[in-house]
Amino acid sequence: MKWWKISLVVLLAAVMVILAACGEKEMTKVKVGEVTRSIFYAPQYVAISNGYFEEEGLEIELSTIPGGDKTMTALLSDGIDIALVGAETSIYVTAQGANDPIKNFAQLTQTDGTFLVSREKIDEFSWDMLKGSTFLGQRKGGMPQMVGEFVLEKHGINPHKDLNLIQNIEFANIATAFA
Repeated sequence: MKWWKISLVVLLAAVMVILAACGEKEMTKVKVGEVTRSIFYAPQYVAISNGYFEEEGLEIELSTIPGGDKTMTALLSDGIDIALVGAETSIYVTAQGANDPIKNFAQLTQTDGTFLVSREKIDEFSWDMLKGSTFLGQRKGGMPQMVGEFVLEKHGINPHKDLNLIQNIEFANIATAFA
């Protein structure tokens, strides 16, 4: 009879633990700074709006901070917990002799988030069409610009000789400058 009482106590304890685990989850707030609003982050936007992070106990506070330098400043000053930026930003911080260097720990996209757009409709695009055009680039040394130059060179275009390359527009103003 003794084993029966012990089994009942163990069973009741297990039920209490299970019921307690089904209660309110303690939420952990995570401040995320993205360098730009981009279609490449669409899975994140869907997860936030559908409550998937909350289901895992995470309250996400998302802010868009235009420019890798500004986003990194927010990270270094504890304004955000996670920065969605190009890998070059952590290299800049390390090169400046930071005591606590930033570490990249994940890759969210397989490609750069830059889109090539035109003011006019083009039915059949050819990379050669870009030669002699005015090309609104990104910040020198920034990941979007480096990837853009790589792609242009891959298609036989020297971005510094074959284009009128503009690189003096503040990141937050690039869309407006194009418009």
